[in-house]
Amino acid sequence: MTDPQSPAPNGQQRQVDTTVPHSARIWNYWLGGKDNFAIDRQVGEQVLQIFPDIGYLARSVRGFLERVVTYLAREAEIRQFLDIGTGLPTFRNTHEVAQAVAPESCIVYVDNDPLVLTHARALLTSSSQGRTDYIDADARDTEKIVQEASRTLDFSQPVAITMLGILGHILDHDEAYATVDRLLKAVPSGSYFAITDPTHSESMDALLDHWNQFGEPKMTARTPEQLARFLDGLEMVEPGMVPVSQWRPDLGETKIEGGVRPEADPLGAVGRKP
Repeated sequence: MTDPQSPAPNGQQRQVDTTVPHSARIWNYWLGGKDNFAIDRQVGEQVLQIFPDIGYLARSVRGFLERVVTYLAREAEIRQFLDIGTGLPTFRNTHEVAQAVAPESCIVYVDNDPLVLTHARALLTSSSQGRTDYIDADARDTEKIVQEASRTLDFSQPVAITMLGILGHILDHDEAYATVDRLLKAVPSGSYFAITDPTHSESMDALLDHWNQFGEPKMTARTPEQLARFLDGLEMVEPGMVPVSQWRPDLGETKIEGGVRPEADPLGAVGRKP
């Protein structure tokens, strides 16, 4: 495990609290990673008892990210990506997928977990033709995100914004919608927005009840209609909002062991700003 300290942007040390489970590190555990602490593994195992499909779900969402970025880079010819809620680096990260298609692609990662930022700076390195950058910010602090991302991204040109599994951490619905609205107002026509988040089911609600007792940050599920509202005013990319394993499955290189199970997937979608 790495030293649980990482430099903040102002040069001070930000302490990683190893006694409180954190979603990025638990997600890393479910994906088979090693960048997690005992408390993360403990809660991760408890969640697996309640929701045995969570490991599959984590891998399925990762595959969705890969296919979305492949589509945006290859077919939509997007060269700028703003990945909000990055999580710990694993496999087929946004810049790797985008720059495999177009090496000149520029990617900005955003997270507010100091451990994530430490690993991102060490592992998420750009191709020589492109650029990557890392922002320490809360997803709701859109002014800071746009301002600092402007060091790397040209906001007069289309940008793809990905928020995968992050908006559920903004518990207030109106605040979550306003956050996305501010981000979309900052990008021009021809930009894209990709989303996936949990929706209500008996098993998901039980999982989140347990999560919110022991994990951080807190999380909520939404209805499919509430999730779709994040894409209001955008042109939905086919096949629309579907279980994530069903979103353009032909584009992905990474296969899920045991095959896909759409009934266990969260919903996901991509929209284009007209």
